Order: sequence, then C-alpha cells, then structure tokens
Amino acid sequence: MIRRHLHDASLFLALAVCGLLSAGVVAHAADDGKLRIICFGAHPDDAEYKAGGVAAKWAAQGHHVKFVSVTNGDIGHWQIAGGPLAQRRTAEVKQAAKALGIESEVLDIHDGELLPTLENRRTITRLIRNWKADVVMSHRPNDYHPDHRYTGVLVQDAAFMVTVPFFCPDTPPLTSNPAFFYYSDGFQKPNPFSADVIVAIDDVIDKKIEVVHSLPSQAYEGGASGSDAFVAAIPPDAAGRKAWALEHHGGRYAAVADRFREALVKWYGPARGKGVKYAEAFEICEYGRKPSGEELKKLFPFFGP
Repeated sequence: MIRRHLHDASLFLALAVCGLLSAGVVAHAADDGKLRIICFGAHPDDAEYKAGGVAAKWAAQGHHVKFVSVTNGDIGHWQIAGGPLAQRRTAEVKQAAKALGIESEVLDIHDGELLPTLENRRTITRLIRNWKADVVMSHRPNDYHPDHRYTGVLVQDAAFMVTVPFFCPDTPPLTSNPAFFYYSDGFQKPNPFSADVIVAIDDVIDKKIEVVHSLPSQAYEGGASGSDAFVAAIPPDAAGRKAWALEHHGGRYAAVADRFREALVKWYGPARGKGVKYAEAFEICEYGRKPSGEELKKLFPFFGP
C-alpha cells in the first residue's frame, strides 16, 4: 500500500513537472462563468429520458451539459444485439444530444455487465474531473436494474474521490466538490425518492419529445421488452410517432408533476405550480456538496417569473 501511494505521488509530481496537470491531460473548456453539468445513465436512453428537459433548459441558457451512458446498450433490444445494436444506440443518443444542444458519450461496457469495480470508479472520476462539473446526476442505487444500481454506486463512490489529488493522479482533481443529484423513480425500499428539486418542462416538452423520437430502438420498438405486436401498434409516420410519444412518454412527465405537485408549488408558487403539466424531479445525494436553497436556485436557474 505504501509503495502504491509513493508510485501515485511520483506520477503526480512527474505530470506536474511536465506541465500536464496544469494544462489538463484532456483539454478543459475555458471558465466562462457558465454551469457545467454531467449526467450519467446506465444505458443510451436513461439520462435522455430522466433529464432531457432540464438539459434543454440549461443548454438554452448557455450552460454546458454532457450525457454519459455507462454501458453501450448492446443487449437492449428484442431482435438485435451486439456491435450493431451498440452502434445504433450510440447514433441515437448522438442525435438526441444534437436536439438538446449538449454533448454525449457512450462507454464501451457491455449492457447488463456493469460492476462497481475500481477501474470503473476511476473512469467515472476522470469523466467528472475532465468535465469540471458543478452538477452531477445519476440513478439512485436502489433500482430494478443492476446497471442502474451500479451506475448509482459508481457515481456515489466518485463523489469524494474527485477532490483527492492522488486518486487518478493523471487527471487534475477538482478543487471543490460538485453537487450530486439522483433521477426520480418509484421505488420505495429501502427508501422512497424525495423531490428536493423539481423543474417544470412544459416550455421544452416539444424538445423532450424530439429526444424520445431520436431513440426509435427504445421508444418505438420497445427495446428489450418489445415485440412484433408492440411495433405494429406504433404509427409509421414521423408526425404520428411524435403524437404517440407525447401521449405515452409525455404521460410519464405529467405523472411526475402530479406526484410532486406540492414541490412544484414550493418552487414556483401556487399560481404557477398548480398549473404545471410536465416536470422532472431530482433528489440531492448525501455525498458531494450540500447546496443551500439559494445555491439550488443558481444551479437550477429556472424558477424566475
């Protein structure tokens, strides 16, 4: 263990001498005063479904958003799998990112095989550091899918390590810890989701549905749970598909607004909060920075008149 720390320390100092730490092994964007947000999903659609609306709102204000799929989604379909599916789903989330005005990355880890290993912890840590994140989002670690659970665990495990200089010394540590948030879900055990922040997305619902439309393997073919009957029930034309997506997927975001109506009233006031139709909700993770109420309004700058 001592030898390992000495090795890491030597590497850190060597990189510093070479000027790599100050310049960044991966080039960092200039500090332009805008927020930097990175959202992790287990598969190429999870972050898009859970945070596409808030991402659109951040991007519209000039903030920098990146979605990362921690697996490549290569078994997430009922008819095809492997490399062709991974390539298809990567292309889908790239198209979704274009619609949102954000960046996207898909890691080359097999769908259904994600584990909370040290190697993967380092990967997540480096991604957060290289993005110079102010906000980090992911799944909660109590979820039906093992990839979702372990994405949550990996992000939690990185929540402290992103500021530790000799962990991944090849990548400059963050000088302050980001604020970490969970996506909403309906799971009750061992603890239910808490809507600490809720964002109305009525004004970007068309863009959110455009994101859904960019993910046909999942939205219109049913992903791993699809079938010939599922596909046959979907309209064949683009306009019909978007209308179907608004009814079926839009219903999910309407359900979030109805479920957390009290939170909407808290954040937007009674007049506006009671009228919100679509919303996305987020829970503050206990790890990372503990944002105050005033800081939350700066991190989610959408609650003005």
